[in-house]
Amino acid sequence: MDRIKKALNKLSAEEREKVEEILDKLISKQLAGLNLKKLKGRDDVYRVRSGQIRIIYRQLGDKIFVLAIERRNDNTYNL
Repeated sequence: MDRIKKALNKLSAEEREKVEEILDKLISKQLAGLNLKKLKGRDDVYRVRSGQIRIIYRQLGDKIFVLAIERRNDNTYNL
């Protein structure tokens, strides 16, 4: 089982549904309304915040690679 599926399984049903909505918006390039921010020191790594959940992803051209889906803690941004 890969890291992303494992992270999704740790979330509640409501949180999982919200993450799936966010991922659908990212894939379809509908970024309006998302709490999106570029991470410092990285040119192509971003995070989306939804409550305590953070989705960290890398965008290379038209492709999006999800790096992590985690609840916010002290180690969330240590990739």
